[in-house]
Amino acid sequence: MVTDGIENGENNMTNDRLKLLADNISQVIIGKAEVTELLLTSLLAGGHCLIDDVPGVGKTKLANALARSLGIDFKRIQFTPDLQPADITGIYFYNQKDGQFQFRAGPIFTHVLLADEINRAVPRTQSSLLEAMEEQQVSIEGTTFPLAQPFLVIATQNPLELEGTFPLPEAQLDRFLLKIEMGYPTLKQEVEILSRFKERDPLQELKPVFHGEDIVALRQEVTKVHLTRDLLAYIAGLAEATRQNRHLQLGLSPRGSLALMRASLAYAYIKRRSFVLPDDIKYLFPYVAGHRLILAYDSAYHSSKAELIQEILARVPVPTEDVLHES
Repeated sequence: MVTDGIENGENNMTNDRLKLLADNISQVIIGKAEVTELLLTSLLAGGHCLIDDVPGVGKTKLANALARSLGIDFKRIQFTPDLQPADITGIYFYNQKDGQFQFRAGPIFTHVLLADEINRAVPRTQSSLLEAMEEQQVSIEGTTFPLAQPFLVIATQNPLELEGTFPLPEAQLDRFLLKIEMGYPTLKQEVEILSRFKERDPLQELKPVFHGEDIVALRQEVTKVHLTRDLLAYIAGLAEATRQNRHLQLGLSPRGSLALMRASLAYAYIKRRSFVLPDDIKYLFPYVAGHRLILAYDSAYHSSKAELIQEILARVPVPTEDVLHES
């Protein structure tokens, strides 16, 4: 099948390279193929990723392995209460030797930025990422600096240790395309981790198998993936269902609907298809919507938001006509 200019041969060749990219990452991140796939979905969709999990499960190594596999820059910021916005974006300073002000770029000027324990910084510092994540630029003292492409923020937070943290506000959460969890490895996977890391760190030997500029081109290819009007209506219907649900104080915004659409296009592309299926949308909906939906104060789902999301998915009718042949 050829749809909207995506040639089967070219698409298969590209997806072979994407598989090579995922396999390369798996040399360091063992047993997390689904997590890697979701991260690549976020990357190809031009979005950012929030990883909500306990320390020590490989979040930093995942971000670093992605950057090394793409041959692009990677920087990590440890978010703390005393971190200032200028520590992220950069500052102008007076150079006495030259007699003029010069700009010193902060760590945000990179391709892959790991915002480690982002909820430990004060809201003012958290918000310094908003413009960069949405507009792909940074404004400092009236001057706007474009960010390198591709640009991806991978933020982490610990769901258990809440003392001394500042929960991300809705506006900040809405900037993340997906929220995912790493999870603990299985017994077999952990034995493999111990064996592989016994004498060396495979991250140090990881070689690039892709290029950053290729990702920019692939993002354009992803937009050509076919998405029928019925499936667009299905995405809108899911969003509307969250807004009308009595258990939710805040439903999915139009930005959230766009995020679900973009993620579905990228996920279908990774799955070697030139068209989106309803199952793509259903699979991605919890990852896109979970962190955006705010429960009502009297909701009975405060300990089981995931269950509410599945109920919403069950209630919204799935398109039944042939989504592959709609004109």
